[in-house]
Amino acid sequence: MKKSELSVQRCTTISTIQRIVGGKWKIEILYYIGLQNINRFGELRRHIGEITESSLTKQLRELEVDGFISRYDYKELPPKVEYSLTDLGNSFMPVLDFMKKWGEAHLKQ
Repeated sequence: MKKSELSVQRCTTISTIQRIVGGKWKIEILYYIGLQNINRFGELRRHIGEITESSLTKQLRELEVDGFISRYDYKELPPKVEYSLTDLGNSFMPVLDFMKKWGEAHLKQ
């Protein structure tokens, strides 16, 4: 048999999910916004700790483009921007909560 005949069909759903939430910080960003109600840029950066400002900006923009979060600019000085989950992002929270609980039960800290 040829190698192509033996190859397993790729799961496009899992591939898409991995592309969307597979960024280095995206799961953690979604955790803080969705499960900890932390929605300001500075607060997110303080909680994540090691993330650079440019990485946080990039990951937030990607999550917004993918429809998981929305950005609200208050149009005031000093600038005030808040992030919140969209319906799509909210629908992902039970998955994220399950992942957290699984990790607490099965992974050594």
